[in-house]
Amino acid sequence: MTRRLEFEMVEDRMAEVLSSKSPEQRLAIGFGLWRSARVMLGAMLRSAHPDWDEARLKTEVARRMSHGAV
Repeated sequence: MTRRLEFEMVEDRMAEVLSSKSPEQRLAIGFGLWRSARVMLGAMLRSAHPDWDEARLKTEVARRMSHGAV
């Protein structure tokens, strides 16, 4: 399986802000972003598939967030 890697550049100002944070703070920011993405994806899927139960929604959120590795 061939995967294409994509890289995003961080704006200079954002790099300054992040470099001023402790490793713990940067990790907390990353976890917060992950949780937000999971919540938003769950809400989108719940709206698009009102017939799905919670187990199916959680499975699909996990599958999409793991790029299909689940």
